[in-house]
Amino acid sequence: MDEMMNFSLTSPISFLLSLLLILFLILFMMKGNQTHNGKKLPPGPKKLPIIGNLHQMIGSHPHRVLKKLADKYGPIMHLQMGQRSAVVISSAEKAKEILNIYGVQVADRPQLIVSKIMLYNSLGVTFAPYGDYLKQLRQIYAVELLSPKTVRSFWTIMEDEVSTMVNSIKSEIGQPIILHDKMMTYLYTMLCRVTFGGVCNGRETLIMAAKETSALSAAIRIEDLFPSVKILPLISGLKSRLNNLLKTLDTILEDIISVREKKLLTQPLLDDEDMLGVLLKYKNGKGKDTKFRVTNNDIKAVIFEIILAGTLSSSAIVEWCMSEMIKNSEKFKKAQDEVRKVLKGKKTISGSDVGKMEYVKMVVKESLRLHPPAPILFPRECREEFEIDGMTIPKKTWLIVNYWPIGRDPRLWDDADKFEPERFSNSSIDFNGSHFELIPFGAGRRICPGILLGTTNVELLLATFLYYFDWKLPQGMKPEELDMNEVFGAGCIRESPLCLIPSISSAVEGN
Repeated sequence: MDEMMNFSLTSPISFLLSLLLILFLILFMMKGNQTHNGKKLPPGPKKLPIIGNLHQMIGSHPHRVLKKLADKYGPIMHLQMGQRSAVVISSAEKAKEILNIYGVQVADRPQLIVSKIMLYNSLGVTFAPYGDYLKQLRQIYAVELLSPKTVRSFWTIMEDEVSTMVNSIKSEIGQPIILHDKMMTYLYTMLCRVTFGGVCNGRETLIMAAKETSALSAAIRIEDLFPSVKILPLISGLKSRLNNLLKTLDTILEDIISVREKKLLTQPLLDDEDMLGVLLKYKNGKGKDTKFRVTNNDIKAVIFEIILAGTLSSSAIVEWCMSEMIKNSEKFKKAQDEVRKVLKGKKTISGSDVGKMEYVKMVVKESLRLHPPAPILFPRECREEFEIDGMTIPKKTWLIVNYWPIGRDPRLWDDADKFEPERFSNSSIDFNGSHFELIPFGAGRRICPGILLGTTNVELLLATFLYYFDWKLPQGMKPEELDMNEVFGAGCIRESPLCLIPSISSAVEGN
């Protein structure tokens, strides 16, 4: 502390640093005082020069901080996040109004540094700018890549990889295991197979790249909040780290594409058996829309994005489902009894079996309500200025839907903080984007196109754990002692991974 107090402005270096700091402050004070032509903005907390409201985001999880601020300033709230102007939506009513009525105006995405580099200038469906490219890509997702028919065709691969996971757990019977680790191995392997078929060279490196990219995109970064300070990504080392990661990733994906294209010269029937085959048809002008052509960069971005999106969120959902049921033993037994009644001693679980598990589906919905994988939905960026309730939402403003308080809104849900899957019995509420009280995957023009694949994996994993094994907490821990704290990152996951001890289920003991 004394050394800091002895810092002197008389040295040339100190004087230069102080001068740069003053210039830095003047620059951002000038940029931060725009009035948007005097038009009324939504209400919000007072802002500091340069950083705006960033200081109010410190100390707790962002979705909880935003909920607390919204309680004071309302369901449409303005924040200044560095150089970025943001409007936060915290109610189902306002989310529905904006995403439906002003869907086109808010259909863009901000261009974030991680997505720009790791997704080849944001070419994936999640971050692509709104326009013809995105519309065509979403159509390919809906009709070919992730259609119900396509997802059903993945079931054999899912069964195969689930069997491998079950055998891995059986080898550790009676020992504490981390469910997250088992699920991630299953998900990465399964997604690699449905994306580009079989085992590829460099699969482990590809998985490493996906994990590191997820970690680097865990939150909105300071580099994205001060875009005019081009030196920030260089000082932080983020740009260098991402470029090195992309170089490794690109080598693997280019090799995968090259090997497949060589095979297609002699085995043309391969072009429909996985996602890579479908995308290569569009590269070669043989897709359903022959005018829409994709490049290798488009293909690499889509493949990597599917692997990224399909892993962390699915494992987090299942982990929260299991956590809530472990704490509520009667819910656990009800779900387990249903699974075992449907399967009746079968050796494997089929898609038609899972389709009959109504209570399991309710458990998943309830977990998504309480523990959404993305409590703050991916931000939108306004393409045009528009007005709502007499307030102006300027062009280029980030639109942030904080779903977490919507899922726990006592005006929408009885006993809103209670885990109660039965609330969805005889209810039409679903997470398909039509019911804004339950939008964990978003809604409108940027709704997640992978909902079916994700929820299929979630229901299969949950049914697998409930059918093949009985579970108990380690070291005599009681259900009410289970830590339910969360950590905010690329998804909202458990702070401490769920650790359980498996035993072979009596329902399948002889199999």
